[in-house]
Amino acid sequence: METCPSVKNILLLDSEGKRVAVKYYTDDWPVLSAKLAFEKSVFVKTQKASSGAEENFVLNMIGAKFLHGFVMQIRQHANISTTHLIQAIKFHLLLSPFTAEIVMFDGQIVVYKFIQDLHFFVTGGDEDNELILASVLQGFADAIDIILRNNVDKRTALENLDLILLCLDEIVDGGIVLETEGSVIAEKVLAHGAEGATSIAEQTIVQALTTAREHFAKSLLM
Repeated sequence: METCPSVKNILLLDSEGKRVAVKYYTDDWPVLSAKLAFEKSVFVKTQKASSGAEENFVLNMIGAKFLHGFVMQIRQHANISTTHLIQAIKFHLLLSPFTAEIVMFDGQIVVYKFIQDLHFFVTGGDEDNELILASVLQGFADAIDIILRNNVDKRTALENLDLILLCLDEIVDGGIVLETEGSVIAEKVLAHGAEGATSIAEQTIVQALTTAREHFAKSLLM
């Protein structure tokens, strides 16, 4: 029986491995120091993998969507390890502009991609579906690209950090995948942002009217 797609964490780090935005969904890293240690380690690990020092490969994001059913059939009818499954997927994928990379790290599956000076990571357990994790990663990256108007870099990300955090909320809730389509995620986030801006504007108007009334009342008493 197939379980619900799950995610352990989503990380957005800068080119030095420092936090930009992160979200954890399990207790695998119960304290801040454990989280920071994991982030540092996975950053170093993926830097080595991307440089070719360790074995890694590319997941085709378009092919991933078509191969999801194929992978589920393999897992239901064959006793195959995650490592062998990853190798099987590797030889069934064609290169495309929409790619992510994957590594096994400390009993976790980590899919990742680098854009400018931002590093995107999605972590799952060794029994989780690699293709779903890759779809979450791509959805997050696509949504950020839309929200930041194609200016995907650390400075712009920090200037729009509230929207990026909303993005994470729209993608995963409690480890359960809600949405992986970047345009849908971005639309929901921008809608929330517009509502927030409207609310602030309304509050400002109310405050201005209240102040005006107070000044008017004081003038009558003078």
